[in-house]
Amino acid sequence: MPPHFTIDDYVDAEPRSRHSADGEPGPLRVGLGGPVGSGKTALAAALCRTLGAEYDLAVVTNDIYTTEDADFLRRNAVLPDDRIEAVQTGCCPHTAIRDDITANLDAVELLEARHPGLELVLVESGGDNLTASFSYGLVDVQIFVVDVAGGDKVPRKGGPGVTASDLLVVNKTDLAPLVGADLDVMRRDSALVRGEKPTLLISLREDPAATRVAEWVREQIRARALQEA
Repeated sequence: MPPHFTIDDYVDAEPRSRHSADGEPGPLRVGLGGPVGSGKTALAAALCRTLGAEYDLAVVTNDIYTTEDADFLRRNAVLPDDRIEAVQTGCCPHTAIRDDITANLDAVELLEARHPGLELVLVESGGDNLTASFSYGLVDVQIFVVDVAGGDKVPRKGGPGVTASDLLVVNKTDLAPLVGADLDVMRRDSALVRGEKPTLLISLREDPAATRVAEWVREQIRARALQEA
């Protein structure tokens, strides 16, 4: 099994270059955050299956004490094992994606060294509440995932994950009738708290390819390529 990182191994993170040693732009880094059980790891798996044939892709996962999410991706063979790295935060998950990002940066850089042509890295956070957000020193764009099981009140509760993420994903829409969640209310409230920032309501059970989220990621890659041209 490839090595994994714990946040206890690192102190005093230093800013890292977003370019490789030869001056070429590094891969697009996409953060995947959200509460426990919202479907972040399932979404990461879906994006790996959908985009893995199109882009040179790798994944970093974050768990507090285990490598559960990385193990899930490996068991489901969404990518070769050497394209999946696990970070054990040992503390609140947002610490390693926002406050001291060193362990995650080292995991990304290991993947970049191992795969010099890397185009896309997904950085999946350990489960946290609505306050979780990524440092833009770690990722270029971030997706925040919530699900309807928490009720249709979740988007209007706000929090940095909901209001500030580049894309909000409301997952498990197929459960709405079972939990009494009104999807129209979730759409409305998402628009109210997010303004022009996009929100997608999806069901990975009904669309295992996460088609619309994958297309949004493609758009970010295309936009990045235009900026670097």
